[in-house]
Amino acid sequence: MAEAGKQLVKSRLDDGIFVITINNPKRNNCVGHPTAKALVEAFERFEADERAKVAVLHGEGSNFCCGYDLKEVSEGEFVGADTEFLAKYRYMGPTAMSLRKPLIAAVEGYAVAGGLEMSLLADLRVASSSAKFGVFCRRVGVPLIDGGTVRLPKVIGLGRALDLILTGREVSADEALSIGLTNRVVEEGKALEEAIKLAKLIASHPNACMLVDRASVYNSLSAPSLKDALDFEYNEGVSVLNESIQGEYRRALKFMSRDRAKPKL
Repeated sequence: MAEAGKQLVKSRLDDGIFVITINNPKRNNCVGHPTAKALVEAFERFEADERAKVAVLHGEGSNFCCGYDLKEVSEGEFVGADTEFLAKYRYMGPTAMSLRKPLIAAVEGYAVAGGLEMSLLADLRVASSSAKFGVFCRRVGVPLIDGGTVRLPKVIGLGRALDLILTGREVSADEALSIGLTNRVVEEGKALEEAIKLAKLIASHPNACMLVDRASVYNSLSAPSLKDALDFEYNEGVSVLNESIQGEYRRALKFMSRDRAKPKL
């Protein structure tokens, strides 16, 4: 049972970056039903808040997330009874959501089983040098039902995904980087810091243009044809082209004013 009065998920907005923290370190940030619901609420707040440009998800303490809380299941507090919740979400909470804004996962320690699936919800993953990934639920006969079989092949390719899914083996941070499972590997304890730095870089660019390009990439993965994908890219891109042109014009004026301010030799 969750600790009385404990805030299982924390969130904060800092200069356009929405940081979401799984706050259950004593259980290795395993997700039970109360945590799953709290995560959904946090992600819905992120999506609704126009001040929030990019989200960063991480786990409190030394692990990102070690999957679903099997102790909760053994104590009879199983999410399966909440059919209304599962009709829209999943056991881990937000893993069935289709986010319209970028998410970065900052991974320290273990991101395994449902925790791996949670990290795959993110557009980008920043891992510490000691991070470990894997489909550890394979070892106990629990299937991937939080997007793992859908997202993992799209991130690292079919062959590599099947390797991890069928064997349940552990993947180091260095191997994760080499196969595209993570985008950055940093010093232990620095994953959150680097993820926020990356989020601020993304948030510094014109927002509407970034969002339509991101949407077009994801649309291309399931578009019926190349023409459909190209049409989506064109139509969405044209819709924000005016912002891009105005942005370039403002930058050009800024550079011109800088040049005029320079003393002539």
